[in-house]
Amino acid sequence: MPNTYFTAGPSQLHPQYIQFHQQAMELNLGSMNHRSDAFRKVYQETDAQLRKLFNLPPTHAIYFTGSASEIWERMILNIVEQNSFHFVNGSFSQRFYKYSKLLGKNAIAAKAEHGKSFDFNSITIPENTELICTTQNETSSGVFIPSAILKKIKKNNPNALLCADLVSIAPISTLDYSLMDSTFFSVQKAFGMPPGLGVWIVNDACLAKHKSMQEKNCAMGAHNTLDTFQKNYEKWETPSTPNIVAIYILGKIAEVFNNTGIENIRKEIAQKAKLLYAFAEQSKQFSAIVNDVDARSESVIALHCENGSAPIIAALKQKNLFVTSGYSAYKDAEIRIANFPTTSIADMQNLIAELNNLDIA
Repeated sequence: MPNTYFTAGPSQLHPQYIQFHQQAMELNLGSMNHRSDAFRKVYQETDAQLRKLFNLPPTHAIYFTGSASEIWERMILNIVEQNSFHFVNGSFSQRFYKYSKLLGKNAIAAKAEHGKSFDFNSITIPENTELICTTQNETSSGVFIPSAILKKIKKNNPNALLCADLVSIAPISTLDYSLMDSTFFSVQKAFGMPPGLGVWIVNDACLAKHKSMQEKNCAMGAHNTLDTFQKNYEKWETPSTPNIVAIYILGKIAEVFNNTGIENIRKEIAQKAKLLYAFAEQSKQFSAIVNDVDARSESVIALHCENGSAPIIAALKQKNLFVTSGYSAYKDAEIRIANFPTTSIADMQNLIAELNNLDIA
């Protein structure tokens, strides 16, 4: 029986990943010059599929990096002169905030407890804020910020740039990207690929902010600056030698998603999440970490384990099913179950059946 990975990342590979990887090898993409017309075609085709999948406006560019965590640093360096504001409700949003502090910025955070969302009506974002940093889907805790909330944040703070970490929710998010100045993700979660590629979506307002910082001679890094990314993007190139094979495969998987239809993908994700949360509601061994239904992630479901996570993970492994432990301090008490497009409704039903059959005291 093959393994099925409900891990929060890297996660289950897309069923056509090996096919697309083989195609890349047959095309000799591993030896391709990233200043060649052949690579420019790969970049352009992947850009077109992502643009369609995310319904991106022409004001937004798509850059490729080594990881999403690299983008945290690039973003802070390139579009924050002094002041950033962070919504922190888990380990990854906390790290984004920490990066800003380490880079010497005046970073302010609104914090929520583990498994909790924010009282958005009680949070005041300072008028001098240059960048508002959000994590729409906190992978460490399974807390989700609805797209309508992000829309409201932008409406109430029109002079600040707004970014969203979409690492474990792209491309499932229903965001209106015309309202987002910057978003980013990596490929090892919902896209069903191995790690090693980050995707940074940036609009012209970010480029304008970057230009104003250039004119003030702000320190923004020596090589992979926003200006360098954009100048290369306009030629369908990258500042550094990129992971061309991954860029090619990402475009192919995005094309599959487009052919399936993003709304159909979202409906199936919602159906699987509903099954899993319904199971947790009636279970004696498991309970949902996030009590607020509106703040529950559909793509990463965090469950408290009455008798600890280790025996659960071990028992499932014997059934060729893999889930992720809780993050950091919650490692021994929780499990996290990824609900990405690469696992089916039947896969989720099988996982739930096995969880139901566990008898761990």
